[in-house]
Amino acid sequence: MSAPKILVVGAGINGLVAANYLRRAGCDVTMIERAERIGGACVSETVNVNGVTQPYALGASVLGLMQNFVFAETGLADRLETFVPNHAKFVFFPGDDEPTWIHRDPAMLDKELADKWGERGEVEAFRADEATVVRFLQEGYRSAVPPSINDANAAIGETLTRLFISGSARELMDHYFTSERSKMYMAMTVTESGPVSLDDPYSAFTLPMMDSGSIFDGYYGFIKGGIWRITTELGRINDELGVDLHLSSSVVGVDTDNGRVIWEQGGTEKSAEFDYLVLGTDPLTASRLVGDSEQLAGTEKQRFRGSSGKLNVMFDKPIRWKHGSGHEHSDSAFRFIFSVNDIEEYEAATLKVLDTENDYVPGYAQVYCEGAAMRHLCHDEPFDRLAVFFKNLSLSSRGADLTHVEQQVKETVLARIENPEDCVWTRLLMPKDLQELFLFPGGNLDHTILTGGQTFFDRNYADDPSTGFYRYGSLEKVYVCGSGTYPCGSIAGTPGYMCSQQLLRAASQ
Repeated sequence: MSAPKILVVGAGINGLVAANYLRRAGCDVTMIERAERIGGACVSETVNVNGVTQPYALGASVLGLMQNFVFAETGLADRLETFVPNHAKFVFFPGDDEPTWIHRDPAMLDKELADKWGERGEVEAFRADEATVVRFLQEGYRSAVPPSINDANAAIGETLTRLFISGSARELMDHYFTSERSKMYMAMTVTESGPVSLDDPYSAFTLPMMDSGSIFDGYYGFIKGGIWRITTELGRINDELGVDLHLSSSVVGVDTDNGRVIWEQGGTEKSAEFDYLVLGTDPLTASRLVGDSEQLAGTEKQRFRGSSGKLNVMFDKPIRWKHGSGHEHSDSAFRFIFSVNDIEEYEAATLKVLDTENDYVPGYAQVYCEGAAMRHLCHDEPFDRLAVFFKNLSLSSRGADLTHVEQQVKETVLARIENPEDCVWTRLLMPKDLQELFLFPGGNLDHTILTGGQTFFDRNYADDPSTGFYRYGSLEKVYVCGSGTYPCGSIAGTPGYMCSQQLLRAASQ
């Protein structure tokens, strides 16, 4: 029996992971990518500052949602070095003289939140229960089993399923915490992708899902040289395995009945036959390629709005933070800067950017110290760089047109630094920039909004998810595993892995 012919459209992380597993299983794999390089949103850009060239992460900056078995089995673990700051995170709220430390140890965190925020809830119980839910999710990832509420109820019980999966983030926060600040910090990930209300059903699921990466035990870290090396190295590995890659190739048509794709490359029309088609694309692109008018209309009604922006920052001298510790990883610890103190104000700011008249409504900023991480990895660079992801932004304008927003966010970060005069370059990316750079619907860099109707068991496009979760509609030979499918986008590759396993099971029957 000849090897199945697999055609993968899209060479982002999920397409690359799917191609890797399918090729190693003996399939004949061809990839088509419309961009001139692989990587999707995990790519680099370079800037020349004062005659010196420095690369930086254009899209994603940190790694955390990948599964350790994906990192190992694809071959990435043999080629890449990683670093995770072993230091408490620093959280700043308006009016605070000192930051609050978010310790990894639940007992230490409980004491810190009680002392700093007056927390009188169940911090340790929350961490323990979340860990139970995370283990359930990870077991599903590894076995490539489609998620279901029934399975969740059986594995973790109806109470945890309701609290952490099907319920709202506000209900979850009110169950475990008493202080406004604890609730805001813990619920921060709910709005990380887009403008989601804390009262939306299934919004609670964001919390365990965003902590469900096993590569760093639920934490986030860095790749030596830059996170874009994940996709560039995986591309090299796939090439060595014999994956046939076509860049700068735009799909012209898909004949699902006869198993054929036509694409245009450099003015020349080309085609290839397939036994199975894997769409490692965003859901709108998948629907436009193989969906009918009803399927496309349904996809277009989904909520894709992103409201996160990114400020890349470079210093020509090492950054000296005003607040830190004597720990060797203090300079690389993650920092979170809130602009509001009240959860109702936080909620209002999250949703205000749905009105296009509001370019920027301050909410919070996450600061990733990439330059310090590179130093800990013994990777010398000419500049110390930061990646600042922040909320809440509209989709109406590009970063280059909003210098006042760039300056406001820059000043917020520099206020925490002893040597702000050493900042030599910044670049603001708004959701509109991210939409144009990566062709994601609604400017959503991370993934589709997690809310009722498009989370957990709903994050698929199959007519019968129970028998073919990653299939598209009723098409038995067409699969979709891009950024809008379960479990998430980001640089995880989990949908690509799970899709490949389900395809291989179907092909063996």
